[in-house]
Formats: sequence, C-alpha cells, structure tokens
Amino acid sequence: MSFKTLPPPFEGFTILHVSDLHVDMNEVAMNRLVELVGSMQYDVCVLTGDYRGRTVGPFQPALDGVARVATHLKRPIYAVLGNHDTIQMVPGLEAMGIRVLLNECEPIVRKDQRIYLAGIDDAHFFRVDNIEKAALSIPRGEFSILLSHTPEVYRQAAHANFDLMLSGHTHGGQICLPGSIPIKLEAVLPRRMGAGPWQYRDMIGYTSVGAGSSVVPVRLNCPPEITLHHLRRG
Repeated sequence: MSFKTLPPPFEGFTILHVSDLHVDMNEVAMNRLVELVGSMQYDVCVLTGDYRGRTVGPFQPALDGVARVATHLKRPIYAVLGNHDTIQMVPGLEAMGIRVLLNECEPIVRKDQRIYLAGIDDAHFFRVDNIEKAALSIPRGEFSILLSHTPEVYRQAAHANFDLMLSGHTHGGQICLPGSIPIKLEAVLPRRMGAGPWQYRDMIGYTSVGAGSSVVPVRLNCPPEITLHHLRRG
C-alpha cells in the first residue's frame, strides 16, 4: 500500500491484520493460525473484532481462546470489538496486553515522527461507534489508520480524513460460489468492498475475510486469511 502522506521513518512499516477469530467455533483453524503467525515479522498487530462465536451468552471460552492465540503474537497488539463481542470482554483482553480502542486513538512514534491508529466500537449491531471522537486528537494532515470491525462506515471514515481503514465482519460471504462470489455479505456496502483491498475517494481500505468462521465451522470457496500490510511512501 502506497501513501503520499506516510512519514519517511514509517517506510516499510508492517501491520499484521487478524479479524473474526470466533475462537470457540473452530479449534483447527485457530491451531493453524498459531502455526502461521509464529514465524511472521511485523511492527504491530491489529485485531478487528468478533472474538466470540455466538452473539450472546458466556464469553470466557472466547477469552481463553484469544489468550492462547495472543501468546504467539508480537506486541504491540491493538483491537476493536465486533458485533459478536461484549464490552465485558475488554478487561480480559487488556489483561493479555491487548489495547482495546473504544472510539479512541493512539500515536505510534518512530524517531521524531508519528502516525495515528484509531479504533471505533461496533458500528454494525450495537451502533456505538464514534468516528469523530476517535479522530479528535489527530492533527490535520497527519497519517492515520482506522480500525473498524465493519467496513460499512467507509463514508464517515473517508470524511474524517483517514488514510487507511482496516476491517472485517463480512467473512467475504464465507459460503461463496466458485470464484469467491459471495451469496450474502451480511453488510450494507458495495460488493467490491466485501473482501480484500478497495478505495473510496482518498482513503484505501482492506476488508479481511477473517481467520475463523461464523454460525457454522464451514467455509466454501472463501478460504480464511490473515494479512500482512506493508506501508510504503509513494
């Protein structure tokens, strides 16, 4: 990914993007995830929500699963909540060393320059997102990244002048026709934004199809993914 506004010290800055773990749904997928991340090199890890399989009920099994995965992830780790998660999970996640961004922003510093990483709470089901609050401390013209579980708020994110938006939620459809054509996305947005890279106005976006599976532990014509994003100047 190339950005004109990326500060020179962040040339080659690498982000590991993991989304939609649903850790208590598919143990085999989580074991494979652990195998893959152990050898990866990156500067920061971001988790874009949906740690729990169900949308209600006990959440401790999900926290236990995230803890097993997190022991294999390099710090720092930043996260946002998804529509399957509860605010009650935040203390447990932060006890693991995962910084949960609830309509908040954190600067990342290299040498004498910085970029800004913001995260919003779930905008799909709970609708407790506040992009304006998350962006409040970002100086105009500075390079900024938004973590949002769902990409459905792409218009608001672009209007708030974010350079990059990282999301998940859609699972890329999870059950797809040949060619990874989703039967249903469970999100209100153009289909081109349902998986992989996209652009809206001056903002680049990436929608992860997720590392886990939702509702049923099955994926068809839509394999799971974790993504390394390399930031470049250009």
